[in-house]
Amino acid sequence: MDSVILSARGLTRHFGGLRAVDGVDFDLRTGEIHALIGPNGAGKTTFVSLLSGRVPVQSGSITLGAEDITALPAHARVRKGIAYTFQITSVYPRLSVYDNVALAVPPEAGELRPAVMAALSRVGLADRADQIAGTLSYGHQRLLELGMGLALRPRVLILDEPTQGLASGEVAGFAALVRSLVPETTVLLIEHNMELVMDLAQRITVLNFGQVLATGTPAEIRANRAVQAAYLGGDDAAA
Repeated sequence: MDSVILSARGLTRHFGGLRAVDGVDFDLRTGEIHALIGPNGAGKTTFVSLLSGRVPVQSGSITLGAEDITALPAHARVRKGIAYTFQITSVYPRLSVYDNVALAVPPEAGELRPAVMAALSRVGLADRADQIAGTLSYGHQRLLELGMGLALRPRVLILDEPTQGLASGEVAGFAALVRSLVPETTVLLIEHNMELVMDLAQRITVLNFGQVLATGTPAEIRANRAVQAAYLGGDDAAA
């Protein structure tokens, strides 16, 4: 649990005069659920976009295990074991549920159908394999997106506001599902639902103005006065 699977040092990305990510050091421990929180504009999505390779790094380094992946493009990082699901569902609406997941299964996974059905079973959608993805409810589309991520057999799964738009009952089911993924998969969670974050994460990192404000256990973060002033104690509860 104490070994580090994904690490960033001095990670920086500016957009004009905006310091979206400004010299961030970060360690993701193997087999943990680690939440990333902070006010709107804190740099959370830019930071995970740097980790996943969707946005190029201006300075700093990223390592996966012992390997430097700073210069690798996003598709190469996927093959190395980093899967990233988005704030907005990114399923293929005209394809079946089965075909959506089949597109994500890597060639080395062996037989296609067992791999697809295993991923769909994990997220509770096996009985909807033949349904057209665009006809699924919003909550089921989010689960399908997670199934696509799991089909990649990731070492690290990055979830960007996965419960956005879900009903409260769906959030509880989603939390149970995420909990079931560890320790086989390491989860980095960006989430605005503080009740969920405090319940689900073993460690939390707080970003503010593109910099790390604090990292610690949920209890440590809840008691941190700087975090209370910047985020938890304020009116801005959105991620």
